[in-house]
Amino acid sequence: MRKKLRVAAYAVCVRDEQILLARWIDDDGKPEWTLPGGGMEHGEDPYDTVLREVMEETGHTIEITGLLGVNSIRLTQKRRWGRNIDRQGLRLVYEGRVTGGELRPEVGGSTDMAAWHPLTEVPALNRVGLVDVGLALWRERPVTGRVTGVRE
Repeated sequence: MRKKLRVAAYAVCVRDEQILLARWIDDDGKPEWTLPGGGMEHGEDPYDTVLREVMEETGHTIEITGLLGVNSIRLTQKRRWGRNIDRQGLRLVYEGRVTGGELRPEVGGSTDMAAWHPLTEVPALNRVGLVDVGLALWRERPVTGRVTGVRE
């Protein structure tokens, strides 16, 4: 089985009891809300990755105010011709504060919309598990940088 590791950096940006999310379109064309962020490019520092990705996906510039934690997810994906991929995602989750820019959708990327959502409405959103992980890290601030028992 082919193995693939993807390292990515994401930001939890909360202001006025609202969280900044980007809408991602999955492989089946289903839109899901996610934390702004994404994959590191070769040679790129994760700190620079999250700054770049948040700008690309939301139009906002941010200041990193802390590293909330690290999350790892592993799954097997079926691919063409019956091949499977053992995929691991290593996700660094930062806390960010918006310092500038204007909210806008990403052009030609993996997301199609960005929006601020009231924290109280997040449970009703169609979202990826990373949103719940990020919010748990933000709320709990575990010294280990890891939360358990959260939907991934």
